[in-house]
Amino acid sequence: MKVAVYNKSGEDTGKKVELRKEIFEIEPNDHAIYLDAKQFMANKRQGTHKSKERSEVAGSTRKIKRQKGTGTARFGDIKNPIFRGGGRVFGPRPRFYGFKLNRKVKRLARKSALTYKAREKGIMVVEDWSLDAPKTREFADVNKNLKIDGKKSLFVLSEKNKNLYLSSRNLPGTKVVTVEELNTYDILDAGTLVFMESSIDLLNRQFGIQ
Repeated sequence: MKVAVYNKSGEDTGKKVELRKEIFEIEPNDHAIYLDAKQFMANKRQGTHKSKERSEVAGSTRKIKRQKGTGTARFGDIKNPIFRGGGRVFGPRPRFYGFKLNRKVKRLARKSALTYKAREKGIMVVEDWSLDAPKTREFADVNKNLKIDGKKSLFVLSEKNKNLYLSSRNLPGTKVVTVEELNTYDILDAGTLVFMESSIDLLNRQFGIQ
C-alpha cells in the first residue's frame, strides 16, 4: 500500500511512501488487541486503595461485655467490623494490577491495530519538520493545514523532539510519541495517525522488516 507524503502546509509533495503489507495489511487478531489494551490500562492503575481493618482502627481493646450469660452473641472489642466505626472486612489493599504479556502478542496487537487504522484510511505521512522553539500556535496551524484540527491525532516521530512535544501538549486531542513509544491503545484511540516520513523506516526495522 502506498500513501502520499504531505508537507506541513498540507500540500501533496508528489512523493509516496510504501506501507508494508507485513505491518499494515495483516489478518487482525482482535483478542491480541484486547489483551494489549487491557495490559496498558492495568499498568496505569495506581493500586493505592486501602481501608482500615480491625487491627488498624483506633479504639479500645477492652472487652465490651462478659463472654457468657448475657443471652446474646459474644463480642470482643469495639473495633469489631459489625459495629459502627469498626474495621472493614476484606477491604481493598494496595496491589499492582499489571500482568505479563508475551512480546509476540504485543507485536501482533500493534500490527492488528495499524491494519485497522489503514483500512479506515486514518494514516497520513508528513515530511519531517521541527520547530526552533515551543510554539503551540504553529503546531495548531499544522493541524489545520492537514485538516485534522478538532480531531484526535497521534503524531509519530522517529526520535524525541522536545519542542514538538511541548508545542502539542496544550492542544486537546493531539499527542506526540516516538516509534518506540507507539502502543496499541494510542493507535486505536487516535482518529488519525500522522507519521513523520523518517519514522516509517524505523517502524519497519522495529518489526524486523528491511
